[in-house]
Amino acid sequence: MDTGTHLVMGIGLGALATLDPVIGQNPVTAQAVMLGTIIGSQAPDIDTILKLRNNAVYIRHHRGITHSIPAVLLWPIFITAVLFVFHQESNILHLWIWTFLAVFLHVFVDIFNAYGTQALRPISPKWVALGVINTFDAFIFGIHVAGLILWGFGAPPGYTFIGVYITMFFYYLIRFRERRLVKDAVLRKIPDARKIILSPTMKFDRWRIAVTTENFFYVAKASGHHITILDKFERVPLPDNEVLDIAKHDKNLAAFLSFSPVYRWEIAENENHYEVRFIDLRYRSNGFYPFVAVVQLDANLNITTSYTGWIFSEDKLKKKLKLITSN
Repeated sequence: MDTGTHLVMGIGLGALATLDPVIGQNPVTAQAVMLGTIIGSQAPDIDTILKLRNNAVYIRHHRGITHSIPAVLLWPIFITAVLFVFHQESNILHLWIWTFLAVFLHVFVDIFNAYGTQALRPISPKWVALGVINTFDAFIFGIHVAGLILWGFGAPPGYTFIGVYITMFFYYLIRFRERRLVKDAVLRKIPDARKIILSPTMKFDRWRIAVTTENFFYVAKASGHHITILDKFERVPLPDNEVLDIAKHDKNLAAFLSFSPVYRWEIAENENHYEVRFIDLRYRSNGFYPFVAVVQLDANLNITTSYTGWIFSEDKLKKKLKLITSN
């Protein structure tokens, strides 16, 4: 989920914690728990600072180790220890419990995005991405804001957010049902589909779709349960090619390949250089595929520049590659 949604969920969880008798009877504990749930709701996304290094590092590690099983266990201990220094009259056990719930909830709700997390590390490095909820869901954010407004007007916080989370539970069930119906519609349209990747958008009934069959990739969209095929690409196996072999060792392309489950590739040869491009098929926007990895090599097959990330026009990509080369 996005930072704003994690924030309101952290506050909402702190409000729910007021139903805990230990917290309700101890203002110091209540204050510490609210801080713990807010900080805990943000802590796993500390890896966002990796953007300051480069996209390759960020793509490879975001929602990785900071969302893993050890991290879910260690974040609450660290946050509780720091908060207890400043709130020594608080109940440390209940502070830890609610902080743990905030960290766990952060990682848990991220699983339902198309981006997903490596929440099973170190058991498995697999990305867990259920593709049910968009990274920003207006309903989930809105219902939390509504709960906070009701609290501000005097509604009991604990019971208010019990209502919020019961409503969310049924909303998630509805989203799973919609996902199943869209997948069934895809199978009716493309019966030989081997793999279907559904990515929810910010609109409730709109989905991005990438389908793999034995011989083709299909890019489609769903409006309601109606499927429209937008593009069709032949599946071309990666060849035993020296240019491609060298490019795959580039950190930007390696990061792309570690993250993208469905892509097509191109190799362009010019007089002075080669260009290898990998294109993620999940994110079609206005006829353009913005999430790419590009590696350029000179005539002697030395890598001269590379980039991975989001680019929404060919001109911007060329400017980005020139800027990287000049630096």
